[in-house]
Amino acid sequence: MAETDWSKVLGWPGYRVYRHEINEQAKTLKLWVRRKRGNRKLECSGCGRKFTEVYDSYEREVRDLPCFEFRTTVVIELYRVRCPDCGVKTEKVPQLPSKAPFSKRFEEAVGLACESAAVRRVARQFGLASSTVRAIDVRYLKRWAQSRRKPALRQMGVDEIYLGKKQQFLTVVCNLNTGEPLWFGRERKKETLDEFFETQLSAFQRSAVSAACVDMHEAYGLSLKQWVPQCRIIYDKFHVMKRANEAMAEVRRAEFFRKGGAARELFKGKHWLLLTRWVHLNTNRKRQLNQLFALNRRVMKAYLMKESLDRLWNYTYEGAMLRYLKSWIDQLRWQRLKPLEKLAGMLLKHLQGILNYCKTKVRLGVVEAVNGNIKALLRRGRGYRDLDYLLLKAQRLAATKTEFVAFQKAA
Repeated sequence: MAETDWSKVLGWPGYRVYRHEINEQAKTLKLWVRRKRGNRKLECSGCGRKFTEVYDSYEREVRDLPCFEFRTTVVIELYRVRCPDCGVKTEKVPQLPSKAPFSKRFEEAVGLACESAAVRRVARQFGLASSTVRAIDVRYLKRWAQSRRKPALRQMGVDEIYLGKKQQFLTVVCNLNTGEPLWFGRERKKETLDEFFETQLSAFQRSAVSAACVDMHEAYGLSLKQWVPQCRIIYDKFHVMKRANEAMAEVRRAEFFRKGGAARELFKGKHWLLLTRWVHLNTNRKRQLNQLFALNRRVMKAYLMKESLDRLWNYTYEGAMLRYLKSWIDQLRWQRLKPLEKLAGMLLKHLQGILNYCKTKVRLGVVEAVNGNIKALLRRGRGYRDLDYLLLKAQRLAATKTEFVAFQKAA
């Protein structure tokens, strides 16, 4: 092949191949590249100022995508310019986004591979160290984050993820409209969420937040009232139903120990059945629950109360939701279900946050979906020490899924 043909294969605009070397035994391809004659406008890599005069030149060797079975290396001739503001600086080359010995499209290929596989697997695929692949992935994600337009924050979600005994909790702030995480913070204290409002949002951005979907953790509510007083706090349905399931489990446990002998056998293996919605059970599972309900009416009443509480979020008017909740609490009289009575007291304590759902509709499942994506990334990566890296991975995962859904709808 002639040098002009190698220039076409390389595909670097403004550059030409003037020499090549092929080693068939080692399966390597080496290309020497320099600027074309008409491409003499140099740009300072520090401030972006344009120059025509060259201070000096040197050669830099970078790895590019392989050509068939041959590992490709590009030796590019670079110029340095004398900038009055930055001093002597290397020219800016679009194909070389960093000081690392890799081309831009090579780093993009590694970054795309890291989206669907673990770092160690990508490292074996490209013959690199795991730390090198991780550094390439970070640069790839940062370039992607800088090039995209970040959507405005109108409705936010706040929740925590338990990471273990050492790292404890991780506070996650997400955008409910786009379904992507915005910020991570250690612990789940009021000071943690205060840091987000103080460092990540301006006064104008804080004034634009109209609703926040949170759990019933008091620290988050105090921070929201301080920084975004105009925001309506809406308690997440998932956490309310989680408390209802915990109350249901306490009733089952109390009845198990209250009953004796053979009656206890009916309670064994029914824990997950009692936590599952009735509409999601098959015929065999429903038959097992009916046998349990026939012998223990207290468990049956607790299960029916738990199932009927889910209808609370079907109402669109605040008065109708309040009347339904009042009737639900009235049904607990004389039932001797202490865990559910405790749940009713908790609902009354956080009544306004539940009723706010009628005034401002939010996507209730987004917060848990974001947490699920983060937990999947943590399992695949065996944990992350750098929260900024984890945040970029989670944002990229959310954005690519959003673009794929939009593509499907357009098609």
